[in-house]
Amino acid sequence: MATVNNRVLMLLENQPYPQDHRVRREAAALAHAGYRVSVICPSSGTQPRREVVDGVHVYRFGAPEAGGSLLGYLWEYGYSTIASFALSLLIFFAEGFDVVHAHNPPETFVFIGAFYRMFGKRFVFDHHDLSPEMYCVRFPDGASKIVYKALLLLERLTCRVADHVIATNASYKRLEMARHGVPAHRITVVRNGVEVPCDKTAMPPDRDLQNKAKTIIAFVGVMGVQDGIDYLLRALRHLRYNLGRSDFYCVLMGDGDAQAASIKLAHKLRLDEHVWFPGPVHGDRLFCYLSTADICVDPDPGNDYNDRCTMIKMMEYMAYAKPIVAFDLPEHRVTAQQAAAYVKPNDEMAFAVALAQLMDDPARRKIMGAFGRYRIQTKLAWHYSVPNLLEAYRKVLPESGIGEPHIVSEPDRVRPATV
Repeated sequence: MATVNNRVLMLLENQPYPQDHRVRREAAALAHAGYRVSVICPSSGTQPRREVVDGVHVYRFGAPEAGGSLLGYLWEYGYSTIASFALSLLIFFAEGFDVVHAHNPPETFVFIGAFYRMFGKRFVFDHHDLSPEMYCVRFPDGASKIVYKALLLLERLTCRVADHVIATNASYKRLEMARHGVPAHRITVVRNGVEVPCDKTAMPPDRDLQNKAKTIIAFVGVMGVQDGIDYLLRALRHLRYNLGRSDFYCVLMGDGDAQAASIKLAHKLRLDEHVWFPGPVHGDRLFCYLSTADICVDPDPGNDYNDRCTMIKMMEYMAYAKPIVAFDLPEHRVTAQQAAAYVKPNDEMAFAVALAQLMDDPARRKIMGAFGRYRIQTKLAWHYSVPNLLEAYRKVLPESGIGEPHIVSEPDRVRPATV
């Protein structure tokens, strides 16, 4: 039985567990430090309703159909909030918990946190997404001011009700302070990070993919409206038909609600011979494909949402020592520094030119890739974020008696490339 004052209940809706990498890493770090961690989340469909995953107790509800419209999102988030509350009541009476740790979206989890605060429980808000800005990006032609203001109000309510706010980067922290008046001492930055357990660059390349073209370009990640796959495809059209380059092949790994439209757009742009959509790729197959890639891309366009976001795919590329082409967004530079070639935001022709330049400069690609991997190993790997997470919990639950953070793994030490 867990000791009182070290029991954490996490609320997750956006993805199942352990598929959500940030939540998995946070939950595992807290469990390793001595907290008793439970996670409520949707099921992927084949997962059991209850199980223990690496010491984390997982409770799942049947996932609703993902929202693609405003009404769809209202149903998805409303249903998920009610299902999460029902499961939280079962856990509350059966095992108890001391803190509710809510990962947004949705911000409607604030009502669950506020309810349990009446019983003396703490509430932590883990700010993953800027929902008001995300809404405007996803519905650019039909965004409602009423919906935007409602999302803004929920975000403000969540930030103010929370005993502590966990921000994914400094941009989020500044916004929480400026937009909602959250004092700096109630915010802790816990950056996203990737695990680097071994030298992933040692994975042999995939020969079939390698033989497709002289230069292999890779994208890995969610294919949502905001992720810029359409920008990338138009840039590849410029590369092929305006710059006359036929010596490339681009593999776009992942899925999302923009995947089907992206496949159609690739056909419309006459790129069928140069692009491949294999769907989600995991494990050794992902290692193999990224090891094969010569250049990786992050086509997130500049807007009020992306400009403040830390993209996990940037760090995944860097962990594999791959050079990156990306639009020049503020948080891209914070993350990648010299590991990326930056072009004017949303300029598809400039993106194509940057790709062509890197295609012709393998020495530069090697230097950029080595710098990116060194930065992950010495600054941005997940274990560098764990002390911040544990420090936040010592503020939230000072009476828990949990000791100083324990770093589980050490980075591989390498020399940085000369840049």
